[in-house]
Amino acid sequence: MPQPMPKSPEQLKLLDDKDRLLLRLLQQNSRISSAELARQLNLSPPGLQKRLKRLEENGFIEGYVTLVNREALGLDLLCFTQVTLSHQQPECVGLFCERVKDLPEVLECHHLTGEFDYLLKVVVPNSQQLEQFLAKKVRTLPGVDKIRTSIVLSEVKSSTPLPLETSE
Repeated sequence: MPQPMPKSPEQLKLLDDKDRLLLRLLQQNSRISSAELARQLNLSPPGLQKRLKRLEENGFIEGYVTLVNREALGLDLLCFTQVTLSHQQPECVGLFCERVKDLPEVLECHHLTGEFDYLLKVVVPNSQQLEQFLAKKVRTLPGVDKIRTSIVLSEVKSSTPLPLETSE
C-alpha cells in the first residue's frame, strides 16, 4: 500500500471523536465484528461502513493485520542493527533502501539523524543465524560501511496501537 501523505491540521480536524474511537477499537482488535463496532459507536451498519471507507480512502487506515508471536515461530532473537553508509550518494542510498525491503528478517528500517544512517529491527532464530544474516546479507548491501548490532534481552514494552485521544 502506498505511503499516505502527512496530514495537515485541517485534514486531522476531519477526525471526530467517533472516528478516533473507531480507530482505537480497531487497533485493539481488528477482528471485531462490524455489528459490534456499530453498536459501540452508536451507528447504523451503513454509517459505520461509510466511516471506514472514508478513513481508508484518506489514509488513516492503511490495512488490517494479524499480530503473530515471533517466539512461537522460533524467531527468538530480536535485534537492532545500526548501519552507516560509506557515502550518501542518492543512487547508493536508493539501492540500499530497495535491497533492505527485500530482507524478510528486517521488520523495520528507519533513516536516522546522528552517528548512524539507518536502524534495522531484525528477527532471527538464533545467534548463528544472526551472524550469517549480518555477514551474508547486511554486510553485502550497497554502501555499507559500519554495522553495530544490539541483541534485545527482554521487551519491556512492545505495542502497535497509536495514542488516539477523544474528548470523551
